Amino acid sequence: MPYPFPRPPIHELRVGRSATGFGIFAIHPIPARSFIIEYWGKVVSDENASMVGGRYLFELGNGKTILGSTRKNTARYVNHACKPNSEVRISKDRIYIYSLKRIKAGEEITYDYGKEYFDAFIKPYGCACIKCIKKKKY
Repeated sequence: MPYPFPRPPIHELRVGRSATGFGIFAIHPIPARSFIIEYWGKVVSDENASMVGGRYLFELGNGKTILGSTRKNTARYVNHACKPNSEVRISKDRIYIYSLKRIKAGEEITYDYGKEYFDAFIKPYGCACIKCIKKKKY
């Protein structure tokens, strides 16, 4: 059975301040391997996406990219982490974010953005995820 577009989250989430700007947080605990939220937006060719530019582009790997910049796309607030608590699953032209482990109430939801994005947008300024901040303190 296909999901409505976008697939509504089944867990309560909130957008709030994080170490890297805005982030998305669990209001209640989220079980491991559970659907959290869908990253969505207009699907365009990679060529059109490169003309648009910006940070809210999600390449699907099939010659298409999702333009996720609309503020209605709450999943755009899921931040990068080198040791994430969630992962991305791509199904056709849709992106779903699932928990990797149990996420505590109040915990920020994160996933690994991948090497290409990391090298282009995060590495030049330094990663601000919890793992990297702890590493810098020692």
